[in-house]
Amino acid sequence: MRIADFVCSKAILPKLKSDKRDDIIKELVAALEKAGKLGDGKAADIAKAVIKRENEASTGIGKGVAVPHVRHKTIKKVAAAIGIVSGGVDFTALDKQPVYSVFLLVSPAEGDEHLQAMEAIFSHLQHENFRKFLRQSETVKQIKDLLVEADQDPSWQAG
Repeated sequence: MRIADFVCSKAILPKLKSDKRDDIIKELVAALEKAGKLGDGKAADIAKAVIKRENEASTGIGKGVAVPHVRHKTIKKVAAAIGIVSGGVDFTALDKQPVYSVFLLVSPAEGDEHLQAMEAIFSHLQHENFRKFLRQSETVKQIKDLLVEADQDPSWQAG
């Protein structure tokens, strides 16, 4: 699975307004809802489920990145939003450092799409250059171009 296949371009927010973890999650969920990826009236339930999951175990994986995610019965197809927090935010990350790049992933309750999508996200996030360019991106186009380039030729990130 390619990352560009499930990241919703209408839910890429290079300048998140929020500066608190739960508010960022709500902002990204709202972007997915506005893009028609959640179903009408489901954003509050999904945001609540993501936050509940986040309270159980932080998805702040370190190196400035968090990947909040949830499987939900109302989701029909895997979808992701991306947000950049210029000033960083406390996500209770494993390395105790601020998070600057947030991938929010929502998936159907059944099936293996969730794991495939997580694998695609993490395969890119393990590369320092991908994380660096993502964090420095200031426009939707820059982020979309980065995703496409990383999907087409992952070797560019080596270094």
